[in-house]
Amino acid sequence: MTATTTAPPAAPKTSAAPGRPSVRLRAWATRAPLLPALIFMIVVTQLPFVATLVISFFDWNSLYPDARHFAGFANYQEVLTDPALRKSVWTTVLLTVGVVLASLVIGLLLALLLDRRFRGRAVVRTLLIAPFLVVPVAAALLWKHVLYNPEYGLLNGLLHYVGGPQPDWISGTPLLAVQASLVWQWTPFMMLILLAGLQSRDQQQLEAARVDGASDWQIFVHITLPHLRRYLELGALLGSIYIVQNFDAVFTLTSGGLGTANLPYTVYQTFYQAHENGLASAAGVLVVIGSIIIATFALRVVSSLFREEVSRA
Repeated sequence: MTATTTAPPAAPKTSAAPGRPSVRLRAWATRAPLLPALIFMIVVTQLPFVATLVISFFDWNSLYPDARHFAGFANYQEVLTDPALRKSVWTTVLLTVGVVLASLVIGLLLALLLDRRFRGRAVVRTLLIAPFLVVPVAAALLWKHVLYNPEYGLLNGLLHYVGGPQPDWISGTPLLAVQASLVWQWTPFMMLILLAGLQSRDQQQLEAARVDGASDWQIFVHITLPHLRRYLELGALLGSIYIVQNFDAVFTLTSGGLGTANLPYTVYQTFYQAHENGLASAAGVLVVIGSIIIATFALRVVSSLFREEVSRA
């Protein structure tokens, strides 16, 4: 006696209902409104970068256009070995580290202040955010003429009132003068990021720590700071992306003199004053690569913050 098996009936083929668009067509219809913005972004950002990348491989002085020729990686080698360019890289590092650290510390103190309830907190928060909304060139001009001017500046006016010296701030401490203007402008940004981190703390954990007798300093060191680590990293990375590319403050306050020429200003100087298109393009490509590396770490930190928030929810 043999057992007979019958194959299961084949599943009926499903076909799109007449008059109903396919899944692929609906997907394209959803993405279609984004295509103009995508094309615009590619034309505005990627095509100029590709052109800059191509020019960086040529020995090209705009004063002698007929003498340009392919130079390979010679421009990159010169950027990495030229003493003036290496000094501008070091200046960029000092400027970035000083501004980011100072703005993070001051921003954290202001965020801790605004995390408390007091009368007029909304007004104080608005006033503290205001410097970040000022146009960078206008902010640099404000510091140069209203604060730093040795004859009628506010800083020397206050020193004169108390009988102090009358220093020339930009000539005496040029790099510090540029850093102070950038710290003033970027502290509100750091404050907002850290304030968001403070307000996302687990209030039950804080109450439990207070019930157990923990002091405010112990709560700050053992609970608040570990919680703010990701927010501190995010603020440092985003601030570094901007400060590395900063041009406005250096150009407006010192015009790159007195040892304040950072890498973006050196690129400008190489391109517009020395007319070395290939060399300036190579330096610009290196700036972009450095910014992309920093932005990659920033995106990872943002992704981890989102994952933490989703896991809490």
